[in-house]
Amino acid sequence: MKFSDEQIKDIVALKEDLIGQIEKRQKEIRMLEKNLTILDLALKESSFTKASELGKAGGITPKEVPKKFTGNSIPIKQGNGGRVIANAYVTPNQVLVVLDDRVKINAETPPFRSFFLDRIIGGMKKKDMVEAENGAIQGESVIDCTVNKDGPDIREIVIRNYRQKERVSDLISTVEWSLTRMLDNMSK
Repeated sequence: MKFSDEQIKDIVALKEDLIGQIEKRQKEIRMLEKNLTILDLALKESSFTKASELGKAGGITPKEVPKKFTGNSIPIKQGNGGRVIANAYVTPNQVLVVLDDRVKINAETPPFRSFFLDRIIGGMKKKDMVEAENGAIQGESVIDCTVNKDGPDIREIVIRNYRQKERVSDLISTVEWSLTRMLDNMSK
C-alpha cells in the first residue's frame, strides 16, 4: 500500500502528537507518584506519634474536646516535620479535626474548597451515593462534612460516616496537605 505525501505528513503529525501525549501522561504519573509518596510519609509521621508525647512537643490542648475524643488524637503538622497545627480525633463514626487556637486559616483560602471539600469529600460522597442507590448502604450512612468556623476562620472540620478505616488515613493526610498548602498560600 502506497501513501501520498499528504497522507505521510498526516501520519507523521499523528505519531508526533501521540508521542507528546504519552510524554505528558508520563510526567503526570510521575507527579502523582511523588505526591503519593509525600502523603505516605506525612501519614506515617503523624500516625506514629503517641498521644502521651503531644504535650511535650508543644501539641494542641483544645479547650473543649468532647470526652469521647480524648486519648485518640493524631497530630496534624504543617509540612514534613513542621509544627502541629491541628489534632484529629477519631471515633468509629466520625473524624474531628480541631485547629490550634493560634492557627488562623480562612475557609476560602485555596485549595480547601476545590481540593478537600469538592474533590476528596465530594468524591467519597459520590461513591457512597452510588452504594446507597444500589442498596449496599443506607442513605444516612453517606459521608458528610461540616466546617465549623469562627468568623471566616476554620476552627473544626467534622467528617461523619467515613465508614471505612482506609478513609481515615486518606482524610487525615489530605486535611494535613490542604491546611499546609493554605498556610503557604496565605503567607505569599
